[in-house]
Amino acid sequence: MGQFPATVADYRERAKRRLPGFLFDYIDGGAGEEQTLRANTSAWQQVLLRQRVLVNVDQIETDARVAGQTLAMPLVLAPIGLGGMSARRGEVQAVRAANARGVPFTLSTVGICGIEEVAAAGAMLNWFQLYMLRDRSVVDAILRRVAASGVQTLVFTVDLPLAGSRHRDVRNGVATPGLGPKLLRVSQVLRRPRWIVDVALRGKPLSFANLAGHGPAAGDFEAFRSWIDAQFDPTVTWDDIARLRERWPGKLILKGILDVEDAEQAAKLGADGLIVSNHGGRQLDGVRATALALPDIARTCGSKLDVLVDGGVRSGIDVFRALALGAKAVMIGRPWVFALAAGGESALHTLLGRWQKELQVAMALTGVRRLADIGPACLDTSVQAQIGQPKEPLNKFRGDAGHGWPAQDQARK
Repeated sequence: MGQFPATVADYRERAKRRLPGFLFDYIDGGAGEEQTLRANTSAWQQVLLRQRVLVNVDQIETDARVAGQTLAMPLVLAPIGLGGMSARRGEVQAVRAANARGVPFTLSTVGICGIEEVAAAGAMLNWFQLYMLRDRSVVDAILRRVAASGVQTLVFTVDLPLAGSRHRDVRNGVATPGLGPKLLRVSQVLRRPRWIVDVALRGKPLSFANLAGHGPAAGDFEAFRSWIDAQFDPTVTWDDIARLRERWPGKLILKGILDVEDAEQAAKLGADGLIVSNHGGRQLDGVRATALALPDIARTCGSKLDVLVDGGVRSGIDVFRALALGAKAVMIGRPWVFALAAGGESALHTLLGRWQKELQVAMALTGVRRLADIGPACLDTSVQAQIGQPKEPLNKFRGDAGHGWPAQDQARK
């Protein structure tokens, strides 16, 4: 990979060498055979850009207005459970790097660092992600802490009534109790002495600080997994979202929308935004890549609320592609964790700066200077992509009831 990492793939390789195997697989892996995980990335690669020349592209602007905030670029760091275990006090380093680049960080309910610690380290208003747990008193307590910390944007995850089937976790013994699986994980930890010293020892406490005092498991991974799995509530409906909307005074963004009807319902209930997401391919394997779901949702609801997208975004060019397909901004998850694991706050700061530069280059070479000018006209629909030999151009952005994308996409081999 060379001395200096340049891409997310480079950072991923370094993260793989530095993290215990079960932790890397938890972050890197997806549900089932990981078809959707792979498709998320390959779908963006099939979106072709329309290069233009001899256009005045001096003074390119990447500022974006999302959820009432002005961002330096249309990007938000996504919530990642256990993300804080990738580096010493990982979420604190992540929020500092993100805010230094002028973008928000979203803390997960199951993050390692608590909302108060992250808020104190941040230099701008950051976001918080919430699950609807069976024990509503826990939800109420978390909401009070979030509000007291100054958070104004709440990201509510809607695609987790049950945890997805993740084969890598099974292979690593994460989902299996007993001495054998525990010894397997211990052996993986012992192979990473640098991680032990820097994260496990100097980064204490490695507990789920947002859930401290709730349940028996905030500091015990195995016990916590059992507790939180039991807390995921399959009875949650749109009525619960309506009640949450009434109670939460700030911005409300729903994460995990793939269907146009669900997007329309979110708009009706007064959500301020939604995230087109399949949970990074970690929930239901075999669903559409987010790039395929985005155009219809953006066309239908983009004027009613802020439409964001995540899943497989791996470069500043992918950010441009997402905006051309109708997104207001993107969220990134694995890329920030890989960068943090590979080189801490400075590595993440570098990666975000590189993505902003890549976005600027894409804008310059497609002949636009403002994000508002990025749209379907920036996509090349004159030729068919070679991947999968589609029946119609992958970039076709239809204004009718069609999806605007072929129903099938082939995962990158």
